[in-house]
Formats: sequence, structure tokens, C-alpha cells
Amino acid sequence: MLAMNANPYLEALQSQSPRFESTLRSIGLVAATEATVLIMGETGTGKELAARAIHAGSPRASRPLVTVNCATIPDELAESTLFGHRRGAFTGALADQPGLVDQADGGTLFLDELGELPLALQAKLLRLLENGETRAVGETGTRRVDLRVVAATHRDLSAMVEAGEFRADLYFRLAGVPVELLPLRDRQGDVDWLFARFLAENAARNGVAQPRLTARATGVLRRYRWPGNVRELKQLAERLVIFHAGGVVDVEALPPAMRSAAQSERGGPLAPGFVLPEGGVDLEAVESDLLRQALAHTGGNKSHAARLLHLSRDTFLYRLKKFAIE
Repeated sequence: MLAMNANPYLEALQSQSPRFESTLRSIGLVAATEATVLIMGETGTGKELAARAIHAGSPRASRPLVTVNCATIPDELAESTLFGHRRGAFTGALADQPGLVDQADGGTLFLDELGELPLALQAKLLRLLENGETRAVGETGTRRVDLRVVAATHRDLSAMVEAGEFRADLYFRLAGVPVELLPLRDRQGDVDWLFARFLAENAARNGVAQPRLTARATGVLRRYRWPGNVRELKQLAERLVIFHAGGVVDVEALPPAMRSAAQSERGGPLAPGFVLPEGGVDLEAVESDLLRQALAHTGGNKSHAARLLHLSRDTFLYRLKKFAIE
């Protein structure tokens, strides 16, 4: 097993959230096995990075990693694409064609968006998982392949099983070793930390100065729900570096969806009566200042201070500890 710091894909998934760090340790442990893995998580949480980390940390790391996005393969071509075909198997099959399963022989097959795989193919995938057997379209017998399968989905496969849209036997075969990637909104401290990291990386890559966020803009980012998760956060950092290099970013410069979410939030601004700096500020300085102001505003009542900042009590206490605020 590769050490975590030697696996570039695990490094790309790093976090300051204790819960997410636990997930990363699980990925490192499962990588060294031959287990089939099902990665679950919302769009933008890093499912492909996790799959690549599993492959890179496995004994198969020197062999191919073949990625298949099941959502992009037309149903009529799915079987041929995955399992290959023999000459004459259908109109236009002028020669034998290996499938992606054959290309992954000896390595890892990553089935992204598994929930989109047609029901008709799920039985063949189950046979592959159970017996290592594959059969091309038009082939009379079966062949054995040696590969590991890692699958990923943003859909609720258990609900799909109940609806008859996914095979129960395949689901239970895949779900034996699950890895669930938390959404960004549930990763304590990661919005600030990752955003600062992405800003710095983009500014360095483009050879420009980093933009600075006002306290109001920083508050919006912290309270935003991030439906696109880390991918959305990364794209925002790139956008602000391109259009506001070296400048000050206020709420008006944020994407419309974020501004709309901020305006429609219950409870209004961060905390009534706060006096917040309007100039460009360091993200950590803003966070520390907000925590102290919230405590002062509520006479030291931590539960009330957490509500003023639209944080859970656990998240608020975690941030107090982070900045050693008594």
C-alpha cells in the first residue's frame, strides 16, 4: 500500500474535516485490497479522484485504469462498448473489437455513474463480478479476465432497487465495501481552507495577485449550500482570480445563484448590529473576528452565537478551538 502522502489523488482530496479525513483513511485501507468498491456522493464531491486514489494505492497501480461513464454510452451501444463484439455480430461489425472490460484486464475498471447502466447489462456485470467471466457480443463462449471493479454513483441505488430500476443482487454485491464522500456543506472548516488554497493555486498559475474578499462576501460563501460541492468552489476561485486579480471582491461580484441564496436566507445578515470591516481582508482574520464578535454580541452564549452565524453548535465550537478563542 502506498503511503497517503505518496498518492497524488489522496493528496488532492485532503481536508481539515475530521469526518472527511476518516473517509480518506478508509480509502487508503481499501485500496490495498482486491475488494469491489462502491463510491457514493453528490456531484462534485470527488468520486473520480477517490477511484483514482484506490487504483493508485493498489497492487494494480502499474496496470491500466479504464474509466467508463455509463451515462454517456447510448443504450444500444453499451454492451458492445463494455464487452466488445465479434465480426458479423451486427450490421457494421466488420472486425473483432475488444471492449473496455478487455482493456482493463489486469488493472481496474472504473464504472462512473453506475446508476445509468441499462438493466439488461446489469446481469452481465454481476457475472463479471462473481466469476470474472466476460462474453463479447456474437461470441459463443465465455472468457475469464482478471480485473478489479470500482463503481461510483450520485444516485440512491437502494431506492432504485425498490423502484425496480436496479438489480438487487448487483446492488448488494457492490455495496459490500461502500465509500461515501460527504458534501462540502457537511465538511467542517473546509470551505475557507479549500477556497484559500484554490485562490492561491490559480493566482500562482496565472502569475497574478490573489483577489481579497470582503467580510460580506466571505459570509455568503460560508452560508451557501454548495450544490456543486468542491467542483463549484474550485470554479468560483478560478473565476475570481481571472476577473478580479489583485482586487477586492464584494457580494455583487459573486455568481447570481450565490447572491440569490444569500438574499433568500431566513434570518437575514450574519448577525444584526455587527460592525464588520468592508475592505479586503484575510479569510482567517475574518473568521476569527466574526467568532469573537458573535461571542461579544451574545454575552458569551455559544449556542446563541452559533445561531447568529448560521452555524451548528459543533461547527462553532470546532472553529473556536481552531483559533484558540476562549
